Amino acid sequence: MDWQTWHDQYDVPDSWLSRRLRAVSARIRAALDAAPPGPLRVISVCAGQGRDLIEVLADHPRRDDVRALLVELDPRNTAFAVESAREAGLGQVDVVTGDASLTDHYRGMAPADLVLVCGVFGNITDEDIERTVGTCTQLCATGGTVVWTRNRAAPDRVPLICEWFEERGFERQWLSEPEAGHGVGAHRFTGEPHRLAEEKRMFDFVGYDVLKARAQAKPGSS
Repeated sequence: MDWQTWHDQYDVPDSWLSRRLRAVSARIRAALDAAPPGPLRVISVCAGQGRDLIEVLADHPRRDDVRALLVELDPRNTAFAVESAREAGLGQVDVVTGDASLTDHYRGMAPADLVLVCGVFGNITDEDIERTVGTCTQLCATGGTVVWTRNRAAPDRVPLICEWFEERGFERQWLSEPEAGHGVGAHRFTGEPHRLAEEKRMFDFVGYDVLKARAQAKPGSS
């Protein structure tokens, strides 16, 4: 998968990806609006080009309160994010080119007030989704928000993801309607954050195309 080219759909106004971006951006804006006064920390896992967060921060009243960490493996996408942050004058946005599944990247930033896990859950196995949801109890501060995405292709995992979050002390704040064509959720953490595990991997990024091919290859699949 060419993940830089994949992002081109953001520039097509009525594409599913641009619609999802608008939904994610609205949740980011709502989380920042509701955050208490003072410094805010934001973590973005598999940040891609950082369009969701950077475009919101560019004109948000809390922009100068935010220190953000974006972790993304593709160096072309991180270069885009770095340039976007520079053009927006967001000097407190740090972009790291690296494997976003590794917990060590988030030392010094976790627990954060806002955690973005967008474009991840549709590209990893169910077991890794649940593990990543569990790790969000280490990444997210009490009262903080996790904004996440997942496609709604069969089998629709969005309801199960909501259950996994809610079993771990996250309160559902918002969930996109099934007919939206994408799944976007926002959950607020009501528990106490766990200590960030060192040298742990949250997930293996398989890719939705590979996962789809595996599902189709199973006996009894259509």
